[in-house]
Amino acid sequence: QVQLVESGGGLVQPGGSLRLSCAASGSLFSINAMGWYRQPPGKQRELVAHITSGRSTNYADSVKGRFIISRDNAQNTVSLQMNSLKPEDTAVYYCAANLRRFGRSTYDDYWGQGTQVTVSS
Repeated sequence: QVQLVESGGGLVQPGGSLRLSCAASGSLFSINAMGWYRQPPGKQRELVAHITSGRSTNYADSVKGRFIISRDNAQNTVSLQMNSLKPEDTAVYYCAANLRRFGRSTYDDYWGQGTQVTVSS
């Protein structure tokens, strides 16, 4: 069993910052990549950023230069530092991980339950 738990969401003013964190736990596993997705109200889920085990990163164009993704492989955590937040960043943010559970041969995707980020004055 694997669980992903997000934390750090909340209400912030435009221009403010938030740091989201996600921890994977529950069993032994090997993580290939971790990332963050978000789903604005009434819209489809979209990629925000992801990072591989080799620390290569990808960002959505809308967050480049403002958000920074990082990970701690030893602790199986991934963080998203969000700066210069805009109202359009308002969404439910989801942590995701592509991992292989110890003793199994396949990599699968796992998702957290999401954390609300609201940017409003």
